[in-house]
Amino acid sequence: MSRSHHSGGEPSQRMLRVAELVRHCVSDLLSRHEVVDPVLDKHVVTAPKVSMSPDLKLATIFIMPLGGKDIDAVIEALDRHKKFMRGEIARKVNLKFAPEIRFKIDDAFDNSARIDALLRSEKVRRDLESLPPASSDDGEQTGEA
Repeated sequence: MSRSHHSGGEPSQRMLRVAELVRHCVSDLLSRHEVVDPVLDKHVVTAPKVSMSPDLKLATIFIMPLGGKDIDAVIEALDRHKKFMRGEIARKVNLKFAPEIRFKIDDAFDNSARIDALLRSEKVRRDLESLPPASSDDGEQTGEA
């Protein structure tokens, strides 16, 4: 039986499952302060998302320090401890090979804030006000019978 590959770049169920296991492992390491670093001691760091490569040999860990402060310093601190964290991931997540790990900033919060700001902008408000009122197309009659 041949392996099926997903088209369109969508992650497979296995990729999603492994990514979630890696995310939990990294979150545990960070929340229990098992990664000892003076920069990380000053920040609460979350790992809201992990993305795995199709061969499961690379894990991109998206991180965000609480408040979004000192992002570059936090990334550098995590990069200094990649070897330790990879070893812990290998020990806690049952995989044939421990994935290489890299850290990136999770910009989902910034993106959602930008979208919210756009939706609240004066131009969008003007456009919405100029639309005709929505009509009821559900077949119900209003008014007297």
